[in-house]
Amino acid sequence: MDPPNMLMKVGYSRSEGVAVTASVVRSGRSHRLIGESPMVDAANRFLEHLEARHYSPATVRAYAFDLLNFEAFLHERGLELGHVQPSYLFDYLAWQSKVRRPGSDKLVPISKVRVAPATMNRRIASVRGLFEHMVITGVRDDNPVPVARRSSGWRPPPWTARPCQLGAAAARRPVGSPAPAPS
Repeated sequence: MDPPNMLMKVGYSRSEGVAVTASVVRSGRSHRLIGESPMVDAANRFLEHLEARHYSPATVRAYAFDLLNFEAFLHERGLELGHVQPSYLFDYLAWQSKVRRPGSDKLVPISKVRVAPATMNRRIASVRGLFEHMVITGVRDDNPVPVARRSSGWRPPPWTARPCQLGAAAARRPVGSPAPAPS
């Protein structure tokens, strides 16, 4: 059997200069985390759960890298997965916008590395899913990830005129017909 194909090792700690010992590897058609981190087992059980629910291999891969990114945050802050609190997720969002990859300290930086808002949202969704899986399997009592804001319901597009905006007479007459004469 061939050794797993290592895809990426992340988790460089800017403050300590120490790399996290977790990586994402290809395992058959899917991806797994390997390493010595306490989060690896929980993450792999969650990724297996996604596969059992027939998630796309690309989605499982993206979630694996998202969880590895979260592991890097926990490692740099000295936090443990079992002790994550809701306020840590707001710190995680701020950390993502400031994090720099090792080796990006160029003499003349061409551009700043920024994480897109959609990527940050997907990472939070991945972490929310991990904790929800931990709650369902009895590993944790609660999910510390705040629930995303929901819309208050469907609203018509702002450019659509509603009958109340046109007036009662305009709402009843066919388009293109002359307006009634004032009485």
